[in-house]
Amino acid sequence: MSGALLVFAKEPRAGEVKTRLCPPLTREEAAALYACMLDDVLEASAAAAAALGLAPLLCVAPAEACERLAARAPGWRVLPQRGPDLGARMERAAAEAAALGFAPLLLRGSDSPALEPALLRAALAAVADVDVALSPDPDGGYNLVALRAAVPGLFRHPMSTARVLEDTLARARALGLRSRLLPAGFDLDVAADLAHLARARRDGRAGACPRTLAWLDERGLWGVAEARV
Repeated sequence: MSGALLVFAKEPRAGEVKTRLCPPLTREEAAALYACMLDDVLEASAAAAAALGLAPLLCVAPAEACERLAARAPGWRVLPQRGPDLGARMERAAAEAAALGFAPLLLRGSDSPALEPALLRAALAAVADVDVALSPDPDGGYNLVALRAAVPGLFRHPMSTARVLEDTLARARALGLRSRLLPAGFDLDVAADLAHLARARRDGRAGACPRTLAWLDERGLWGVAEARV
C-alpha cells in the first residue's frame, strides 16, 4: 500500500481567500497572491510526492471548482472537500484517501508556500514510529499533518483558534494515539506573516515559492514584512 500527499485548496476568488490579508491588500490582490501560492505549492508538492512515492491528491473547495482547479494540477487526482467545517473536511478527505487504499497520509494547505520537501520527508519518516505528526505554526495551529492511517474524530474540535495544535494533540491522546511534533513552519494568513517569509528567503529556505516571491517583489510589499522581522 502506498501513501498519499493531500493538498487542500480553494479556488482563488476575490473576497473568498486570504481575506485576513486585507488590508494591506485589496481582495483582488489577496486572491492573486493566493493563486501564486497555490501554483507554487502544487508544483513543489508534485515533485515531492514523486520523490517520496506518494500519490498526489488535490482536495478542492468549493466542490464545483474541481474541474477548474484540475486544469492547474495535471497528473493530480482531484477530490471535492466535503463537510461543514475544516476539521470535518480534513477527516472526510483522509477517510476517502484511505478508502482508495492510501496510507500513510500527509495533509498540507496551499498557503504555506515555503514548506520545504525535507519537512515532508521528515513527516513521512515520523509516522513509521508514531500515529500523528504535526508541524506547528506560530499562531498556534499547524501547516502539515502526517497520519499513519486515517483517524476518525481527530479533528473534531474548533479549527480556527489559537489552540488548534493543543486541541489536536489532546484529541490524539484521548484516542490513544502516539504523536510527535515536527520542525515548525508557517502559513501566510495575515500581513505579519510576511515577516516569516522574508526571514525564510534571507535564510535560503524559500526556494519552493518563486511565483509568490516574484509577486511580492513586483508590488514592493516587503516593507510590510521588514517592519515586523
